[in-house]
Amino acid sequence: MEDFFKKEWLVTNGLGGYASGAVNGANTRQYHGLLVAALEPPTDRMVVVAKIEERVLLDGQYHNLSSNQYPKVVFPDSGHYLNNFDISPTPSWQFAGKDWDLYKNVKMVPGSNTTVVTYTNNGKTPLVLELHPLYAYNDFHTTFHEASCYNFFTEFNEGHLKTFPKYGSQPVFTGWTSGKFLEDRCWFKNIILPMGKARGQGSVCDYYRIGYLVHELLPGEDLTLYFTVEEDIIKKGLINLLAIANEKQKSHNKELQDGFFKDLMVSGEQFLVQRKSTNSMSIIAGYHWFTDWGRDTMIAMRGLTIATGNKALSNSILNTFFKSVDQGMIPDRFPDNAKDPVHYNTIDATLWLFVASYDYHQKFEDLQFLKSHIAILKDILDQHISGARYNIHITEEGFISGGEPDVQLTWMDAIVGGKVITPRIGCPVEINALWYNALKIYENFCSVLEVEIDACYLNLITKFETNFTNFFINPEGTLYDVIVPGISQDNTFRPNQIYCLSLPFTVLNNDQQKSIFEAVKDRLYTPFGLRTLDQDNPDYKPNYEGNQWSRDHAYHQGTVWPFLLYEYFQSFFTIYGTSLENKKKVLSELEQLKEHFYFYNGIHCISEVFNGDDPKEGKGCIHQAWSVAAIIKLYVDYGLDKIENKSESEVSVKLGQTLNKE
Repeated sequence: MEDFFKKEWLVTNGLGGYASGAVNGANTRQYHGLLVAALEPPTDRMVVVAKIEERVLLDGQYHNLSSNQYPKVVFPDSGHYLNNFDISPTPSWQFAGKDWDLYKNVKMVPGSNTTVVTYTNNGKTPLVLELHPLYAYNDFHTTFHEASCYNFFTEFNEGHLKTFPKYGSQPVFTGWTSGKFLEDRCWFKNIILPMGKARGQGSVCDYYRIGYLVHELLPGEDLTLYFTVEEDIIKKGLINLLAIANEKQKSHNKELQDGFFKDLMVSGEQFLVQRKSTNSMSIIAGYHWFTDWGRDTMIAMRGLTIATGNKALSNSILNTFFKSVDQGMIPDRFPDNAKDPVHYNTIDATLWLFVASYDYHQKFEDLQFLKSHIAILKDILDQHISGARYNIHITEEGFISGGEPDVQLTWMDAIVGGKVITPRIGCPVEINALWYNALKIYENFCSVLEVEIDACYLNLITKFETNFTNFFINPEGTLYDVIVPGISQDNTFRPNQIYCLSLPFTVLNNDQQKSIFEAVKDRLYTPFGLRTLDQDNPDYKPNYEGNQWSRDHAYHQGTVWPFLLYEYFQSFFTIYGTSLENKKKVLSELEQLKEHFYFYNGIHCISEVFNGDDPKEGKGCIHQAWSVAAIIKLYVDYGLDKIENKSESEVSVKLGQTLNKE
């Protein structure tokens, strides 16, 4: 039972909204909810429906199906009724007792802040089903608590409720297909959120009950309960919307064989969202708490949409960020609240825009796309050359340099109490690899479009190629992490140098690449990703845990990141070849991550990070876009899905989709 508190499910709606909770029916984080609505897609997310307390009445005896953790007690403690849990195609549960069998399914209507819960009596006798929806009304970063302003004023209608959590709030609608709703108001107080508590976040919350739905469910009969913040759902009718949702699921990746790769593809689509402010698509960086970040989007889309051949979607995502270029930079992230300003504190996200655009053109050969955006790309280069925010500038050696005290600009961006944990001011190695690639990609695009390129860009390329190895290669044959030319070299051993091997253009020869790769393999590699710091470094933090202060101090000081596996294995294939033997070796190395995907933390998810020491349990958010995208791109680029052992894959899927009672 305790294990089910740690296993989580997730279903999304393509707007940034979602439904999620623990497999046992409990909410274990402030972010959990049956309807977390994105009011300004994909942001302004509110928990409006927390969960449903469910119980079956049979022969005068109640059987409680959900769980909550309270101080010193779990009540109801209903794990013994949970026979099976299946995540595909949407989360479903099978509850059963001696003389009854009840099936439950949760789905969201695509493109709508609407959650649908369906119950089916799979037994041979009638049973009485009681459903007690519990409501909240809070920003999903916070916890909900009883307060006098929340009266949940409700209009009772035939087949649905219209509820205003407080005066002036947006209403939430509750509808049902059969049964009788009985008003019975009360607060459910002091519910413990253990996963939030472990992260030093909200650990206690309250929920509100307006009443409950009761219905005698006959054998084979369905009862559907749905929640929405959109009145049109009530007007248009749920059945039509469900038909659309079901049809989408039936056609979902139907050309793919069942197995790990197909499951990865399905889970990857959960990150794709509509951004209202630009009327185009974007990518949520991770669930539950991330919005769409520039860096994460550019990296993740290489696997989620470009490698998989979705031209229209890739074009729309790129346009989202091209529209948002400001002073030669794309946003580091869009804020959680749509009214807040966009953040531009990043040195690498904009350079990743060049790489994603290059991947896009290589895949789709879209000349019109290049023609439409080449001027913006040129302006970005010019802005960096002339000097951009945060002292970003080009050195005499042709390197890109940047950074100021108390500002985090690279992907190693943890900051605690105004203190940047890994400031990396100067010329970071991966930033310079990206800068060189931006110049080379611009040169390539000019050649494709038969546009004359200014000599200044070619001169910068030559300078970079002449100076890089002289300044960045250290006596061990690996690369400095950060340099200030002629002044300092930071020889901290981090994975950032892998990008000098994996990006489309490199200045390193095969021997240099091999030396770097072997060092990364020996000192940073784990089957779950690359460590962010060498274990022998005195600043190494073996565990990512505790409150915000503790976690951020470990975030890039040893913590393992799965998204780096693509760069690592691509480098391996580049150096040692793409033989069948090498591909099978990589598949073997991915087995532990596959097991994580199916069995632990978020089911059918890949976590954001893992501990540096003994990296088995996922940490950070349960479902990270670039973690999933890295493995998808690896499979697509090297055809790993075509050689994966089919029988082993089928076994993994069968076991992973059904969590038997433990």
